[in-house]
Amino acid sequence: MSAVPAPPQTASAEGFDALTAVHSVRTGWSVLPSRMVALSLVELQKMRHDRSEIYSRAIQPLLWLAVYGETFTRLHAIPTGKTPYLDYLAPGIIAQSAMFIAIFYGIQIIWERDAGVLTKLMVTPTPRAALVAAKAFASGAKAVIQAVVVLIMAALLGVGMTANPGKLLGVLLIVVLGSGFFACLSMSIAGIVLTRDRLMGIGQAITMPLFFTSSALYPISVMPGWLQPISRINPLTYEVDGLRALLIGSPTNLPLDLVVLAGSTVLSVVVASMLLPRLAKG
Repeated sequence: MSAVPAPPQTASAEGFDALTAVHSVRTGWSVLPSRMVALSLVELQKMRHDRSEIYSRAIQPLLWLAVYGETFTRLHAIPTGKTPYLDYLAPGIIAQSAMFIAIFYGIQIIWERDAGVLTKLMVTPTPRAALVAAKAFASGAKAVIQAVVVLIMAALLGVGMTANPGKLLGVLLIVVLGSGFFACLSMSIAGIVLTRDRLMGIGQAITMPLFFTSSALYPISVMPGWLQPISRINPLTYEVDGLRALLIGSPTNLPLDLVVLAGSTVLSVVVASMLLPRLAKG
């Protein structure tokens, strides 16, 4: 399972002071790009103070690739055509590791509420959707770092992946979109349950079902009939399929994958924005 994120560092309060200074003369949606960049830098600054998080999160993907992937490659138990199973698995592990980072992101915003930072952000002229989108983008920035780590691991294990810079940029875009969706899902849940303990319990309860009902480990065609429709409405499936199309050239509908991911992320931003005031009051 994934590690629960540590409490935010003091950089959050310092970041708020910087944000208010930058946006003191700007209002409304015009602050969205700069607010997203500023909050993302704050999140990256907090992660820089705790580099052990990067190392600890790299352990689980390594185990999935080196143990599970290598074993099932030898067994030939999962039909992947001419694609070696380790190659087939690597994009799924990238999506999994990004989801595990994002799915507990709501805990951090609850910590910020308890520290009074969220209340200060809510009284700025920035739209609520901008605040949520900035948080989602910050989650995506963390997920990109994790994805790069997994890509390096996969290359060392001999996974045949593209070296096309354009496709690799597309991989990072898909990771950001997928992570943004799950971060907003986590923030939406936080807006409903309002406490860290409840959110942590729900997050742990839904991560593995989301993972196992996606196409991360096996093709949809080998799933039971009742599970296949669930997999087709799981955004993680489209994230994995998009990554496979770009990284190993699997025949998937890449435009559809991008549309579903982008649409899911926008919808999740809207829902999380509607629940943000309830979270701030909680």
